[in-house]
Amino acid sequence: MEKEAVMPDKISTEDISLNKQSEKGFKLPLPAIIEGTNKFGTPFKEKTTLSYISHQGCSFWLINNVALGHELKLSIDLPPTLSEGKQLKLKIKGKVAFIEATNSKDLRQRISLRFENKYIIQAEE
Repeated sequence: MEKEAVMPDKISTEDISLNKQSEKGFKLPLPAIIEGTNKFGTPFKEKTTLSYISHQGCSFWLINNVALGHELKLSIDLPPTLSEGKQLKLKIKGKVAFIEATNSKDLRQRISLRFENKYIIQAEE
């Protein structure tokens, strides 16, 4: 079953840095689908919105509990303005580098992911 994470009313203006050097990235609200296995080994697929993305990684809110080091697959909808009006998706894998727990009732977590080097851009099916 596909779940959807909802961003909280308040988001810290301070982004999670994926490394100690300053990194140029974008605060683009890009829709994405995250796939992987949770802490208990159960596969999941969850809709969310990226809160930050750079060439090294991204941050997003997730309902499913994952562990540090877990590999996740992302399918990110690219804006039509970046893809000449075509509906393209960026498919990329990464490992969980940071988990920020929240006090919200739905137990969402802010996940920071470090990308692997390989990615695919493909037309939406």
